[in-house]
Amino acid sequence: MENIEIIKDIKLDCSFAIFNDSNLTLASGTVLKNFRLAFKTFGILNKNKTNAILICHALTGDQYVTGTNPITGRDGWWSRMVGPNKPIDTNKFFVICSNVLGGCAGSTGPKEKKNNEQQIYGGDFPSLTIKDIVNAQTKLLDALNINQLFSVIGGSMGAMQALQWSVDFPNRIQSIIHIAGALKHSAQNIAFHEVGRQAIMNDANWHKGNYVENNSIPERGLSVARMIAHITYLSEDAMHRKFGRKLQSRDIISFGFDADFQIESYLRYQGRSFVERFDANSYLYLTRAMDYFDHSETFRKTLQFVNSPNDHIKYLVISFTSDWLFPTRENKEIVEILNNLSKNVSFLEVDTDKGHDSFLLDEPDLDYAMKGFLESNYGKIDD
Repeated sequence: MENIEIIKDIKLDCSFAIFNDSNLTLASGTVLKNFRLAFKTFGILNKNKTNAILICHALTGDQYVTGTNPITGRDGWWSRMVGPNKPIDTNKFFVICSNVLGGCAGSTGPKEKKNNEQQIYGGDFPSLTIKDIVNAQTKLLDALNINQLFSVIGGSMGAMQALQWSVDFPNRIQSIIHIAGALKHSAQNIAFHEVGRQAIMNDANWHKGNYVENNSIPERGLSVARMIAHITYLSEDAMHRKFGRKLQSRDIISFGFDADFQIESYLRYQGRSFVERFDANSYLYLTRAMDYFDHSETFRKTLQFVNSPNDHIKYLVISFTSDWLFPTRENKEIVEILNNLSKNVSFLEVDTDKGHDSFLLDEPDLDYAMKGFLESNYGKIDD
């Protein structure tokens, strides 16, 4: 019998599921012992436990999906979407959001201590996959005594997790909302991630991942990695609309390498602020997990050969016209497979110039679609 504790941390305003004497076998074959997941819940679980929604965060997200994040002092990363009378209505649904395995907001990851030891993992943390992250989430649901989810919802890396749920645990979910994702991580996306990782690993303060022991942080490398990634989250039109070629606090150019342009200053700010809240090793491990994600073959085969358990799942797939990181054509590949196999799938392409990050920004069409999809099935819940 697994020894599982759930404790509340008042200071961090979240809970921890601590899996003592529990082993999680990773896709790499490594066995992760005595791990924990940091999580938050919102709303009330009904008596039959049929109204639970799992929200899966993207690469740099955390468990603070709504409300105030006590670490940053800012609103949760999806506060506009989750809460009373919002598209994901916590008056109706019991929402769960955990920091992913390998993250840096309390779940077991590179910055946490090894199995019952004082030394942290650092560069010795084992390689992860999206499958491993989802397997850990199922352990959390077991600890909460929730056998089935009303929905799994995620954008970007969160969409990968939602898709993985439908492949590995179809009997435990009623629906998924897949936003700005794909069946696999493209070569271009892997390339951008590799440039970011090289920036971190070539920082003199990285120390092969053991920078905490050396009282250092690879700040410059992580900052550059964030700047590179942030460019991919935007679109050319959005950058032009917001910044254009406007100069930063001066009337003439400097003829040097200071931040002459507003876009330069903006990216430098993004890099600096990211270093304050995110762990460099977590960035390495989670980008690698995204790179390994590939269901270009297994998704169709799973639906074909494990057919009956999937028949009940309802899918909503959403893309954005200006998203060149996970373009509409890659989202449509999922929709086409589902349609070909006569599955229950809805699709929406949101017309916007805000790029990949559109799912985090004010997009009324996204709100209406998600609210309508969830509420159309809410009446079928047995309280």
